[in-house]
Amino acid sequence: MKFDRNGPNWLNLPNLPLTLKVLFIGYLLVIGLGLCMAGLQIMMTHGMADGKVGLSLDDVVYSYYGNRNGTTLETKLNGSMQDKAPQEVRTEIIKWARKGAPESEWEPRFREVFAQHCIKCHSVIPGIPNFTQYEDVQKAAVIDEGASIQNLTRVSHIHLFGISFIFFFMALIFSLSVNVPRWLKEVTIALPFAFLILDVFSWWLTKWHPGFAWFTIIGGFGYSLASAFMWFTCMYQMLIMSRNGKVYGNAWEADIRLDDL
Repeated sequence: MKFDRNGPNWLNLPNLPLTLKVLFIGYLLVIGLGLCMAGLQIMMTHGMADGKVGLSLDDVVYSYYGNRNGTTLETKLNGSMQDKAPQEVRTEIIKWARKGAPESEWEPRFREVFAQHCIKCHSVIPGIPNFTQYEDVQKAAVIDEGASIQNLTRVSHIHLFGISFIFFFMALIFSLSVNVPRWLKEVTIALPFAFLILDVFSWWLTKWHPGFAWFTIIGGFGYSLASAFMWFTCMYQMLIMSRNGKVYGNAWEADIRLDDL
């Protein structure tokens, strides 16, 4: 198939019409803020799995493989849920869970404890245990084996569908950049998708063996770095390079010419 090489000479990030620049910059600003919020959310959930601030290898292991030296309740109360109840209350719940969470102590004592400290979230948010019910609490008072298969399936498909759309539109905008070597542009566009697959696949591998937790960190760091490079390149070219008055021509023309060779 032959392409018309005489495409519009404004089809590049510095020379885009103002309306398209406003559209692209607005999208990138919202996506950039959203990715920052996602990083903060990870730090406040997975990043606290070991009870310490900051994302570590142990956080990844505890999140997906679990801490098999204690119950799920204990792991959460010593980790990401540490700030939800005072130390003495958390200790009391942990001791109860270690005894097997006997039902005889649920009504006279622990129903009220969970009602006071837990059910604000654990009764209304889909996908997490309903702690108004003893049966759900009892399921959490077993050895912590990390994320369930059901939860991994749900989160995996959400990430694969949702984040791939973000990467697609960001990469489409980045493809209009100029003065970026073609090989670098192609690699940068491909990397977020590759690292996203690695990231999600590593959750399942870590569920099987904790040694694969490194791949989760590599995947997350990899697509974050590639996305940041695309984001800053696009913003720089639309906001800074556009001021020099140069006309850069059709950004896709060189790619089309090389494809026809």
